[in-house]
Amino acid sequence: MFILRDLLRALQAPFSDSRLGRERAHWFAFTLLAVILPFTSSMTSNLLRSLQTLFGLDLNSRRFYTFMASNKLPWDRLWMVLWKQIPDPAVEGRLLVAPDDSINNKTGRKIFGCSFFHDHTAKLNQPTYPWSQNIVSIGLLKMIKGRWCCLPLAFRFYFMKKDIEAQSLTAKIAGVPVTFRSKMAQAVVMLCSVAEQFSQLPVLVVTDSWFGNDGLLRPLNASAYAFELLSRLRANVTLCDLPPQASIRQRGRPRKYGTRLGSASELAASRKTQAKMRSVFLYGKQREVLAYDEVVMLKNLRCPV
Repeated sequence: MFILRDLLRALQAPFSDSRLGRERAHWFAFTLLAVILPFTSSMTSNLLRSLQTLFGLDLNSRRFYTFMASNKLPWDRLWMVLWKQIPDPAVEGRLLVAPDDSINNKTGRKIFGCSFFHDHTAKLNQPTYPWSQNIVSIGLLKMIKGRWCCLPLAFRFYFMKKDIEAQSLTAKIAGVPVTFRSKMAQAVVMLCSVAEQFSQLPVLVVTDSWFGNDGLLRPLNASAYAFELLSRLRANVTLCDLPPQASIRQRGRPRKYGTRLGSASELAASRKTQAKMRSVFLYGKQREVLAYDEVVMLKNLRCPV
């Protein structure tokens, strides 16, 4: 309880000293407590009911919903306070950070950051383009009680360029349209902020196949921090051998890629006899898996992998 008290006090510090700022800090701390309680979900309506019933706060529902959708909360300062509270963020001397994006379905038409975003996970009975917020986030990967967990570190709202150009009401802050940034650019800004905070640790960026390309790797390599990328490989991506050594009398520029090795699926089938059993911690226990490794060139990353 003392840890929780100290943490909530630290998270209230970034809010302004104005009357509205102190009110937001008060509500922010109690909202976190309501989220932590085990018997209630984090739906906004349930949080409001918990704050009114358990903590006795006299909250107007309209004002609370406005607070929950506010674009004026000092999130950048709040996240930095939270980063400083992490006692041991590293895993074997490295910081493991995972970027990803998700959508958060909404019903109100004036909620900040909302638009008709494509949901690639939609089922047959769900809309393909729901009215929702698209959130790009990064999380810290840590082993907790024998399972891998992703602890949120930062997030950004993604806005489509067409909504910004159309002066959409949900793409404005204090009446001014937001600046467009791609998902890759938003992820790079957040990853560099974390790397700056933990400058003594190298950062391993763990991504899915969508984020694992040159659009993320090149700006990370151009930064002043040490980044490595671990990405899932697309099954249909073309793999190439390392480029041959250029001859002294060879005309033209040297080759960037070697001979074509085929797709990842084709190469996996041809190398299956050379695979070896390896012990991997997977789904909460040590398991034996068949694995094979080889250094190849990928055209979506433009470097040896």
